[in-house]
Amino acid sequence: MTRGRKPKATALKALAGNPGKRARNKLEPRPPVEMPVCPSNLNMAARARFNEVCPELMRMGVLARIDGGALAQYCQAWARWVEAEKQLEKFGPVIKSPSGYPVQNPHLAIANGAMAFCQRFAADFGMTPSARTRLQVIGDDLPSDPLERLL
Repeated sequence: MTRGRKPKATALKALAGNPGKRARNKLEPRPPVEMPVCPSNLNMAARARFNEVCPELMRMGVLARIDGGALAQYCQAWARWVEAEKQLEKFGPVIKSPSGYPVQNPHLAIANGAMAFCQRFAADFGMTPSARTRLQVIGDDLPSDPLERLL
């Protein structure tokens, strides 16, 4: 088991300009930047999110086909958060228990858990404002292939 902070993805580190000036792992696997296939087990809302996010991550050059599973988990959690928020909007954060006492709506815990999960995954893919502040936009004078940009 490793200790300490989880390392940032090399693609995100490259876009950030490697501010720590640490040596990169030259033996790190580098899967080709490629659109992953949307898993068939995702619900409709998760599929819609997957299809919305993939092109953006491809433009950033941080998505490989092998990342499809992690992205699918993010999208499923996002869909779960959306559904839980709908239920909270409908019933409110406090509901009556069968005995008549006010209790926290179970959808509040579901929404909070899904939201936290989404935040972690979104940061891993560079999809949060704070993650993007550490990135640099690559100019048009560089190769159009995102992998060639990294090299």
